[in-house]
Amino acid sequence: MGINIGIAHLRAVVALADLQSFTSAAAALGVSQPNLSRTVAEAERRLGVRLFVRTTRSVDPTGDGLEVAAYGRRILLEFDDGLEQIARFVSGERGTVTIACLPSIAATFLPPYIVEFRRNHPDVSVHVKDGLRDGVVASVRDGSVDFAVVAASGRANDLERTTISTDAFVCALPTDHPLAQRTSLSWTDLDGESFISFGPESSIESHVRLALESAGVEVGPSVQAHNVAAVAGLTAAGLGVTVVPELVVPMMSFAELTYLPIEPTVHRTISVVQLPGRRQSASCSAFLSVLVPPPTG
Repeated sequence: MGINIGIAHLRAVVALADLQSFTSAAAALGVSQPNLSRTVAEAERRLGVRLFVRTTRSVDPTGDGLEVAAYGRRILLEFDDGLEQIARFVSGERGTVTIACLPSIAATFLPPYIVEFRRNHPDVSVHVKDGLRDGVVASVRDGSVDFAVVAASGRANDLERTTISTDAFVCALPTDHPLAQRTSLSWTDLDGESFISFGPESSIESHVRLALESAGVEVGPSVQAHNVAAVAGLTAAGLGVTVVPELVVPMMSFAELTYLPIEPTVHRTISVVQLPGRRQSASCSAFLSVLVPPPTG
């Protein structure tokens, strides 16, 4: 059997059962006494039971009234808690922010921003999905993440891109390499050197390849690897030198390597990539306000 009774009816019944006075219950609910009387009478009519015994001096809940009020309290507690959670979600106090990014960005660039965000939004969950460039950009397109932080968005002209930082490239060498004694290098110093390169799916490879080509440099025999740890290990073993962004350097700390600036300096651009027209949640917008610097001037 369906019961057509609403939240307003339950609030009226519970308030009257608690205060046993139409005047006090009406004041507590912020309604007029006649309005409260009509709402309670309507609840009784819809339920088909008498909830209160009214006299000129008192209002006493019946046995049915006590039971309905007890159930009503539990329903209202859950309902009001749900409303509070909804309010916190739409205000950005609760929710989930899902970010796709490159492993080096997830490990070194992003953490300070997450720490700053969580200071003011401790109840918002932050999910970080790290992966290679093409997969990161694809996750923005298919909507499985709120946005991505990338160092190169590849062929992503269909996406909205906002630059937030840059990252300079440095040369990593074994500590006993002859060039390791220098304070800086030029790209031409790498001509003919055995080289450890990243695979074509890495965002690093295209930057390094273009820089070497622009300098007219042809490296010597090369070994290719697909992640930062492998490149670091191969370089430390003396199999060649490599070129990496500065953000990657902390991820190579287990290997005993020397890092030198290369002139002219080459940077990669770090950007936030979003799906154009996507309406972001309040919590996501709050995170972006931390991540994306406001325009100057």
